[in-house]
Amino acid sequence: MSPQSRYVTCAGYEIHCTEWGAPDAPVVIAWHGLARTGRDMDELAAHLAPRYRVICPDTLGRGLSQWSRDPVAEYQLRFYARLAADLFAQLGIASAHWVGTSMGGAIGTVCASGLFEPGLRGRIRSLLLNDNAPQLAQAAIERIKAYAGQPPAFDTVQELEAFFRQVYAPYGWLSDAQWRRLTETSTRRLPDGRVTPHYDPAMVQQFTHHANDYLIWEHYDALDIPVLCLRGAESDLVLPETTAAMQGRGPGARGLLEVVEVPGCGHAPALNVPAHYALVDGLLARAEALSPV
Repeated sequence: MSPQSRYVTCAGYEIHCTEWGAPDAPVVIAWHGLARTGRDMDELAAHLAPRYRVICPDTLGRGLSQWSRDPVAEYQLRFYARLAADLFAQLGIASAHWVGTSMGGAIGTVCASGLFEPGLRGRIRSLLLNDNAPQLAQAAIERIKAYAGQPPAFDTVQELEAFFRQVYAPYGWLSDAQWRRLTETSTRRLPDGRVTPHYDPAMVQQFTHHANDYLIWEHYDALDIPVLCLRGAESDLVLPETTAAMQGRGPGARGLLEVVEVPGCGHAPALNVPAHYALVDGLLARAEALSPV
């Protein structure tokens, strides 16, 4: 099954997304990580498409979406939640399950809490945090800032692919074809002819101007929906003590949280193999049983 490519206006910006499945099926929003694009979700979306309408956005400043005109004010979770609220409106989404990798999980958390966008409260039916939590390890954030803020440039796409294979080795197993697609769907050519990752380097200002943007316990504590936290077993971003703390508050205290360590992965599992699909399917089944549409 092939996706439909769509462009919608959210918060005054052209936002690109791919859409899979039947337009009248239950919706899953699949939101990518910090320096990535919605095409990372292709395998998962293809798996879900026979049963769900799957929407995979490119965040502002990533992929085929516009870049921010005001990076300091707009590359932050509050503005991303506004983009998401407009995406729901533009695509006619009444409610949705949310699968978020890294940054995408944080966006899902602040959207589901309704603290930034009250209109979204009660409209997110379940939340999958793919190697994301309400508090992230500072050492790992510094590592991400180091490579994301100064994306390298290469003479050839093959050199860029080799870079991606090294940086994203913690994703776990990807086929050669998947590595090639990851590269080709997140590459842009510079004026000098070289190639570089397809995102606005200014998006890293989220960390310098909003230092505690990913410290979102208040939002997590407000959640009353089924939550699945997938922690890459070798992750340096989501620490075991953080997932332990999650168990005792918010959805954890309400019996709505499940935490699973994903073997063979760090930050973050690629959600591209049957074992990963089964975890997603399990969350969706649990949520559908609790609140059938």
